[in-house]
Amino acid sequence: MRVQESELERERGVVAALYERLDALRAETAQRLTDVRRESVGGNHQARSERDAFAALYEDQLTQLREVDSRLVFGRLLLHDTGSADDPAHRYIGRIGLRDDDQRSLLVDWRAPQASAFYQATAAEPLGVRARRHLTMRQREVLRIDDEVFDETLLEASARTGGAAVADGEIVQGEGALLASLTAQRTGRMHDIVATIQAEQDRIIRSDLRGALVVQGGPGTGKTAVALHRAAYLLYTNRQRLSSAGVLVVGPSTAFLRYIEAVLPSLGETGVVMQSLGELYPGVEAVEDDEPEVAKLKGSAQMARLLSRAVRSRQRVPDGPQVVDVDGVKLEVQPELIARAIARAQRGGKPHNIARVTFVKHALGELTDQLVAQLRADGATIDDDDVAALREDLRTSYDVRVLLNTAWLPLTAEKLIQDLFARPAWLAELTSRWTVAQRALLLRERTAPFTVSDVPLLDEAAELLGAFPGKPDAGARERDRQRKRDLENARAAIRNMGVEGLVTAEQLADGFAEQEDRGTTAERAAADRTWAYGHVVVDEAQELSPMQWRLLVRRCPMRSFTIVGDVAQVGSAAGATSWESALSPHFRENWRLEELTVNYRTPAQIAREAERFAVEHGLPITRARAVREGDWPILTLEAASGTSDAARALAKAVADAVARDRGVDAAGTLAVIAPRAIVDEVSAELTRRFDGFAGRGAAGLLKPIAVLTAFEAKGLEFDAVVLADPDGLVAESPRGAAALYVAMTRPTQRLTMVRPTASAGQGAL
Repeated sequence: MRVQESELERERGVVAALYERLDALRAETAQRLTDVRRESVGGNHQARSERDAFAALYEDQLTQLREVDSRLVFGRLLLHDTGSADDPAHRYIGRIGLRDDDQRSLLVDWRAPQASAFYQATAAEPLGVRARRHLTMRQREVLRIDDEVFDETLLEASARTGGAAVADGEIVQGEGALLASLTAQRTGRMHDIVATIQAEQDRIIRSDLRGALVVQGGPGTGKTAVALHRAAYLLYTNRQRLSSAGVLVVGPSTAFLRYIEAVLPSLGETGVVMQSLGELYPGVEAVEDDEPEVAKLKGSAQMARLLSRAVRSRQRVPDGPQVVDVDGVKLEVQPELIARAIARAQRGGKPHNIARVTFVKHALGELTDQLVAQLRADGATIDDDDVAALREDLRTSYDVRVLLNTAWLPLTAEKLIQDLFARPAWLAELTSRWTVAQRALLLRERTAPFTVSDVPLLDEAAELLGAFPGKPDAGARERDRQRKRDLENARAAIRNMGVEGLVTAEQLADGFAEQEDRGTTAERAAADRTWAYGHVVVDEAQELSPMQWRLLVRRCPMRSFTIVGDVAQVGSAAGATSWESALSPHFRENWRLEELTVNYRTPAQIAREAERFAVEHGLPITRARAVREGDWPILTLEAASGTSDAARALAKAVADAVARDRGVDAAGTLAVIAPRAIVDEVSAELTRRFDGFAGRGAAGLLKPIAVLTAFEAKGLEFDAVVLADPDGLVAESPRGAAALYVAMTRPTQRLTMVRPTASAGQGAL
């Protein structure tokens, strides 16, 4: 048998043993879960809490062990002989760490310090590594092995054996595993890159938690992958802090989130909150956005000042005296009394609904004094018990309630925004320095659905208003007290069960069931607008408006962020043209910039054309070196103009692309990116022509052919892309050139441009 084949069989044996250990751990965890669920604890509430918490812990462990099944191990380091059984010369690297019953390491988690050399070792700085081996796997099967050799003595051994192999395995220097990954067909879902992380990516992934880290890079440089793997790394290295506070991942659209949703679970992390920009306010799931000029205005920082004025304007002093009836007694209330109560409440600086309690308290106090004085003047005898009763009479009086609510009405964020945009006179009163045209951009019907650009306004309004009376936020203090009780109970349970070191009190307390259906940390965080996350990951961050940044900074008061994007790709009218202008108002100097310089996705011939176009249109691109030239030249076709003609032409272009790949099942993923004006008709035509194989928007990512707008395609990648009417994409928005640049750089293999012409001539579709 050839040495290469024997090494392959050897690795298959090692991998099989690792899967045996994984299966054993699964069975052991499943049995613990079964035993805990069967445990009878009677009516002891504390015992039930402990049982439920351990059940939740084992469920999480079992989920992790199941999610990492595919391609569990992907690398091996051959180290200089350490002479230690605890640190063997062969170190296998995988998705999670595994140990045997004697706690000897079998598999090193890719995030552990001992695994860093797998990504960082080079011939110049081998970091104690003699050779690095990549294991290419499909599910549980080892398909091939590739070696990179750093030790010259191994190279000499290779020469003596004819270059076919070395004492410890086959030599294949270079980037075989990486290129195999890059040229593999896409599936409509992003996969992790844990097996092929490159050195510049690894350095960013492993950077510390402090402050805000900005990762700038052109298309195809792996920004999204780096951000997600960094989230997994931070959860591993800062487990105690982040498991209880949570990590939030924010993407530009639901299509994008669907595309990346499997990455973190495949890395063993299932508790991260993932939300689009339209889902960041609980109870609202905005999908559509406003027209560019409206979105730009709503996203500007002046909206924060407008909302502050709007809230303050709902604290009104009456124009003149008001007469109220209190059980038949007429009481004339002067405006000054209400003004004093409002001023007293405003001095506290609390949100509107919270400060209203102070307003009502002081207003009722003065009204009680006035009523007592009036009754005594009429000859009544009033003692202390009578004063308390009179105060209650005032509180429950219909006239008094109307008076106080007219002066200071409790509000929800939803009602404030709806009223503001539906009442032209009120909006004009608040925006005396605005133009009529500016105000007109905001006006709409009260029943209009909230847009993506409304979400940060709702959040800003909720911050200014505070919890509405009766809403769950009123129990915040009780939740804090309960958390302290949970931690005390968890520490006692860990001592009693003898599991010190296997679980922390914080992890166990997260699962306690002291309150009915509290849910996981991620579920509770997603439903709580005031939740403070331990870390926030923002993808396509160049698209964010100042108001969206204000929202996200509130979600993470410690300002611990991973921010990834490319200012050359900004398509939103409210987005940023520089990181300095976007971030300095919120982070000041507490942010740092890293750049990715290698384009792994886009073939060089496509990247060159996209960069040429970007330079022509003045886009501030970050140049990156493409790692491969590509096998297919860019194809340009012509089609007769007109929506129906364009749809049919695109359908034919797609059919030709599919035919070149011998059928839709073998063609990998294909995206048709079209201007908004024709995207629905294009989708209908393709759905008709490719019944069951084409879909629109996020749903299309589940099919071989996805029909998308340029915005929906952000952050995604496909084997092939067909661009409908490139000039139309440029013309449809103020930043259309950036949208086309984004669209041109989505393919990993082939790009087809379909251009409309008034009279399609030779070569037209």
